[in-house]
Amino acid sequence: MRAPKLWDRRDRWSRLAVAALAPIGWIYSATVTWKAHNATPYRSGIPILCVGNLTVGGTGKTPVAIAIARALKARGRKPFFLSRGYGGKLRGPLLVAPEHSVGDVGDEPLLLAAAAPVVVSHNRGEGARLAAKHGADVIVMDDGHQNFTLAKDLSIVVVDAAQPFGNGFVVPAGPLREFVSQGLARADAVVIVGDGEPKLTGYAGPILRAQLTHVDSPELAGRRVVGFAGIGRPEKFFRSLRVFGAEIVATKHFADHHIYTSSEIARLKATARDANAVLVTTEKDFVRMTDIERQGIAVLPVRAVISDAKALELLLDRLCASR
Repeated sequence: MRAPKLWDRRDRWSRLAVAALAPIGWIYSATVTWKAHNATPYRSGIPILCVGNLTVGGTGKTPVAIAIARALKARGRKPFFLSRGYGGKLRGPLLVAPEHSVGDVGDEPLLLAAAAPVVVSHNRGEGARLAAKHGADVIVMDDGHQNFTLAKDLSIVVVDAAQPFGNGFVVPAGPLREFVSQGLARADAVVIVGDGEPKLTGYAGPILRAQLTHVDSPELAGRRVVGFAGIGRPEKFFRSLRVFGAEIVATKHFADHHIYTSSEIARLKATARDANAVLVTTEKDFVRMTDIERQGIAVLPVRAVISDAKALELLLDRLCASR
């Protein structure tokens, strides 16, 4: 989804719209509370770690999940990712294979699959069973902090330091999936991505810091660039292009998880060609294109680096001893 402009605006009409929508958000948050207290979650025989967030999109959750899976692999574990497969048509449970497309399983599972095996399942309990059947000895849930169908041994909430909780309202009045204090009460740890000190109301647990960095990046310094992205916070991507010294001549943003049409890609390539510029996008956008559409498009890969190595090790010790 694309974040409504009223979430960020402070003019009179936006404030009135937020106030009118706020009661719906209160009800939505109340349903999360009800599910948390009344669900009967499936309890797997292997440890379950959930990497989630409190807002809709753009926190750096998936890169953090990948960093944690790599840390688990470095410890000799066999992690599997578990994803709902947002945007895909297949409900699962299924093990993501090379023949699966973004239309089948969504974009995030295809990104995750480069780091570890991925199971997609709308029913998280069934997904956990399938992962265990295929040899997983630990499961990393990418998203699912508000899902209570699978018992978690460790819940990590990812917070974007630059824009932690938006206007403080729950969807549709704001970007929150539930109220901050409510969501943090279920968190075993918080990972803050970026610089800043967001207020974590009522939270007193471990806080880790992470930065999003770019690896294997194309040479962009001094080059003319057309950037496009269909992610939760496209401005972060455009900012990264400037950090690399690119001269941005045009930008285009689409809704998060946007599936590109061939005509959209053709227009973007024409814009770059007419401007004598390089066409650049994100990894997440790149996996949503066909091989032919990817030709002539540069990618800016993102990796999360968690700086508190000791704190992460302690959390993983706790996780691996949990079952």
